Formats: sequence, C-alpha cells, structure tokens
Amino acid sequence: MLNLRRPQESAAGLGRTRTSPGVRLPEGFAVLRVQRSHTPDGRDGYRLHGWCGSLKVTCAPGPTRLIAPGVSLGNLRRGDGEFPSEVLRAVLHWSDNQPALAHWINRVRTRHGADLRLIIWDDTGYELPWELLRLPGEPELGLGGGPLGALVAVARWTTVYDVGHDLPRETDAFQGGVLAYLHRDMEHDHSALKPYVPRPHKELTPFLRALDASGDRTALVYMGCHGEYGHTVTRLQLGGRTWAEFNGERMHLLGRDHSLVCLNACHSGRFVDNRAQGEEALRGFAELFLRKGAGGCIVTAGAIGDPEARAMVHRLVREVTTRSRQPLSEKLRAFRAEALEEFGGLADIPSVRNDDGQVDAVGQKRVLRLLYAFMFHYYGHPLTTLQLAGYDEGRSIGG
Repeated sequence: MLNLRRPQESAAGLGRTRTSPGVRLPEGFAVLRVQRSHTPDGRDGYRLHGWCGSLKVTCAPGPTRLIAPGVSLGNLRRGDGEFPSEVLRAVLHWSDNQPALAHWINRVRTRHGADLRLIIWDDTGYELPWELLRLPGEPELGLGGGPLGALVAVARWTTVYDVGHDLPRETDAFQGGVLAYLHRDMEHDHSALKPYVPRPHKELTPFLRALDASGDRTALVYMGCHGEYGHTVTRLQLGGRTWAEFNGERMHLLGRDHSLVCLNACHSGRFVDNRAQGEEALRGFAELFLRKGAGGCIVTAGAIGDPEARAMVHRLVREVTTRSRQPLSEKLRAFRAEALEEFGGLADIPSVRNDDGQVDAVGQKRVLRLLYAFMFHYYGHPLTTLQLAGYDEGRSIGG
C-alpha cells in the first residue's frame, strides 16, 4: 500500500483519521484529503489538505467551502430532480470558488504531466463532485482547462474501518474471471461481459453463496441491479437487500482474491452518516466491500436508470474490461474525456427552456449523458489494472 502512518489531526465530526501533508508519496502521486470542519461562526464546511512532494495546499473552511447539497449528482433524480444543465452550472460555480485548490492541482500537473495520479480521500459525505471540478487552463504552462476527471487519472478513497490501513493498498492486477449478478432489468450488461465467460447469477442468494465460496480466482465481481438511497444506513439497498444484510455476509472470495467490485446500481456510491446507530462513521456500499476485502470498487454517485445511463454503463464496462495493461484510473479518465469531447466542451451549456417556453429535452439529455460519465467513481489504487481471464467470443451470458 501507500504506507502512510500519520499523527492524529482533529476535525469536526467524521473523518478523524491519521493524516499529515508532510508524508512523502511515491513519485507522481498526489493526495487531496477532505474532512468535515466548521467555519469560525459554526457553519458546516470542509477543510482541504493537498500534498505532492514539496507542493502543498491547505484551505480552511470558509464562505466558499461550506456543505454544498446543490452540487451533488444525486440531485439528478427523475421526476422531482433538478434539471441537468442547472446541476452542471452549479458545479461550475462551485469550481470557480476553489482558486487555491485549482492552482495547486495545476502546479502538480505541471510537475508530473500525464504521469500524475491523484487520490481524493473525502470523508465529508457531502457528495462533492471532484471529478467535475473545473480547472482553468494555463496556456503559458502548456495546460489545458476542463473537468479534473477528464484531465487527470483520479482515484477516490474513504476511511475503511477495522482493516488496519489508510490509503489504498498497492496490489497486483485484478486477475481472474468474472462473478456476476444481473437483475432481469439489466440485459444490456450481458453483451459487454459475455466474452469473459462470467459465472452469471439471476438471483441474489446464489450469487452471495458464490461470493463466500472457494473456487476459481476472480478478478471482477459485477452487480447489475437496482439500488436505493436514504439518509440513514437502513435505507441503503442493493437488489432489494439492505446494507446490514450485505454487511452480515462474510464474502470469503473478496478476502482471498481482493477483486474489483463494480456496482452498476443507482446510488451505490453514496454514503450516510451512521450516528443513528451510535457510531461516528460514514457507511455505504463502497466502504462495505472494501472492508470485506475488495481491492477496489467502481460505484455510482446517483440514479442511472434511464436509456442514456444504460448506454453509458455499456460503454463503461467495455472501457474497463479492455486494454488490460492500462490502469483503471486512466481508463476512467479517458472515458470521461471522450464524453466531454462528444458534448463539445463546457463553454456552451444548453438552456433549460427554448424560446417557446418548452423544456429543451434534447439539450438536457446531452448534459445528462455528460454528467453520467462523471458519475462513476473508482475507489482503489490508481495504478491497479484489470486482467480478465477466460475470454471466449462465442460464449453468451445468462444461460
């Protein structure tokens, strides 16, 4: 792992873990640590520590570093959700209020170029959209501008409880086969996975039994199902099973193989403050699977249930499962960059309504496709690759 042992630093509420921006990282690595804190007048906000060699940044909570529910991609709910263009504009406004952070990232980009790997360790639970943080271009330094996650290979991290390590462990490639649970509504995932001869399950109970059994080495554990979110841990569900039910499973396979877990399910990457159950901790499915032994997780920051989302998921699965020597963090960077290029950049965002007063449905779908590309978050080591075994182009899934 990135072997960082740090002295205790106080923070407000969640996220009290060892952290020090003075710890030396491997060449080309940077860490941005985000923790809850309070402004001098008592408002909820967050504190930033970033370090990469001699390049450091510290930002105290203040008027532009407050809890920011308006920038969460979880707002993209169907029906009563926000218009995609307004969520994107909110994110860009939030980005423009982070000049010190953007300046630090650009200095780190100048030093390391394409070799930069950024780990964002965020224990706020505020759902800040770091991959969409807009960086200003600096042509004199040869730096283009745009969303962070399309310019830099980004991995996320969260405090994982009771495992005895801090930042993600450096491991060998995820190597082996595919174990999958695919709900009947997730037929679109079949064609992307079928070349790798997955061990498919259409029901959750046999899948969970397989996840706790010995067998072939497994590189990818894939769940395509419905997810639900609420503001308490009891409201978190995958495939109709609660967080607590998953938490009660041993998942021996993950502890043995340290597989990559990919959760194609609405809200699978969202966390809740679990003080209702008497602990000062953020809990969610990413933390759960990492604690059970997963070497990494790909999860979603909001709802992904419409046709635009399904098309993006299909593309993402293809992106993740091909080019086995390319790190997952770099694959996701390329995936986001391609979506941004298709969108056409951030200079011309569609209006909510046309001149006739009707919602610009076509423009909103364009924005939605872009936001979906930035909604998939990778928790794990930035250099880990996925090398799937058992390729068979003629094999179909679901039999």
